[in-house]
Amino acid sequence: MLGALSGGPAGFREISRSIGGVSDSVLSNRLVSLAEAGLLTRTVEEGPPVSVTYALTERGFALMPALEQISAWANEHLPD
Repeated sequence: MLGALSGGPAGFREISRSIGGVSDSVLSNRLVSLAEAGLLTRTVEEGPPVSVTYALTERGFALMPALEQISAWANEHLPD
Protein backbone atom coordinates (compact mmCIF):
# COMPACT_ATOMS: atom_id res chain seq x y z
CA MET A 1 0.00 0.00 0.00
CA LEU A 2 2.77 2.44 0.86
CA GLY A 3 4.55 1.48 -2.34
CA ALA A 4 1.50 2.65 -4.29
CA LEU A 5 2.20 6.15 -2.98
CA SER A 6 5.95 6.17 -3.60
CA GLY A 7 5.42 7.88 -6.95
CA GLY A 8 3.39 10.68 -5.41
CA PRO A 9 -0.08 11.43 -4.06
CA ALA A 10 -2.98 9.27 -5.21
CA GLY A 11 -6.69 8.95 -4.72
CA PHE A 12 -8.49 5.98 -3.20
CA ARG A 13 -9.39 4.42 -6.57
CA GLU A 14 -5.83 4.79 -7.87
CA ILE A 15 -4.48 3.03 -4.81
CA SER A 16 -7.11 0.32 -5.04
CA ARG A 17 -6.29 -0.38 -8.70
CA SER A 18 -2.55 -0.43 -8.09
CA ILE A 19 -2.66 -3.02 -5.32
CA GLY A 20 -5.72 -5.05 -6.35
CA GLY A 21 -7.35 -7.90 -4.45
CA VAL A 22 -8.32 -5.84 -1.40
CA SER A 23 -11.88 -4.86 -0.54
CA ASP A 24 -12.72 -1.17 -0.23
CA SER A 25 -13.46 -1.54 3.48
CA VAL A 26 -10.12 -3.25 4.21
CA LEU A 27 -8.24 -0.66 2.14
CA SER A 28 -10.03 2.17 3.91
CA ASN A 29 -9.20 0.71 7.33
CA ARG A 30 -5.53 0.26 6.38
CA LEU A 31 -5.27 3.83 5.07
CA VAL A 32 -6.72 5.12 8.35
CA SER A 33 -4.22 3.02 10.33
CA LEU A 34 -1.29 4.23 8.23
CA ALA A 35 -2.41 7.85 8.65
CA GLU A 36 -2.70 7.36 12.43
CA ALA A 37 0.83 5.91 12.43
CA GLY A 38 2.08 9.05 10.70
CA LEU A 39 3.11 7.27 7.50
CA LEU A 40 0.71 9.07 5.19
CA THR A 41 -1.52 12.11 5.05
CA ARG A 42 -5.15 12.26 3.99
CA THR A 43 -6.25 15.47 2.30
CA VAL A 44 -9.91 16.19 1.55
CA GLU A 45 -10.44 18.60 -1.33
CA GLU A 46 -13.87 20.19 -1.32
CA GLY A 47 -15.77 19.72 -4.55
CA PRO A 48 -17.98 19.16 -6.09
CA PRO A 49 -17.05 16.42 -6.31
CA VAL A 50 -15.29 15.92 -2.99
CA SER A 51 -11.90 14.32 -3.56
CA VAL A 52 -9.58 12.59 -1.09
CA THR A 53 -5.86 12.32 -1.76
CA TYR A 54 -3.31 10.27 0.14
CA ALA A 55 0.42 11.01 0.24
CA LEU A 56 3.44 9.64 2.05
CA THR A 57 4.85 11.66 4.89
CA GLU A 58 8.58 12.02 5.48
CA ARG A 59 8.29 9.05 7.83
CA GLY A 60 6.56 7.02 5.11
CA PHE A 61 9.21 7.90 2.52
CA ALA A 62 11.87 6.78 4.99
CA LEU A 63 10.42 3.25 4.86
CA MET A 64 10.71 2.94 1.07
CA PRO A 65 14.33 1.64 0.95
CA ALA A 66 13.49 -1.09 3.47
CA LEU A 67 10.31 -2.07 1.61
CA GLU A 68 12.22 -2.21 -1.68
CA GLN A 69 14.79 -4.55 -0.10
CA ILE A 70 12.05 -6.80 1.27
CA SER A 71 10.38 -6.88 -2.13
CA ALA A 72 13.67 -7.77 -3.85
CA TRP A 73 14.26 -10.56 -1.34
CA ALA A 74 10.73 -11.90 -1.85
CA ASN A 75 11.13 -11.88 -5.64
CA GLU A 76 14.35 -13.85 -5.35
CA HIS A 77 13.42 -16.34 -2.62
CA LEU A 78 9.68 -16.93 -2.68
CA PRO A 79 7.87 -19.04 -5.26
CA ASP A 80 5.75 -17.31 -7.89
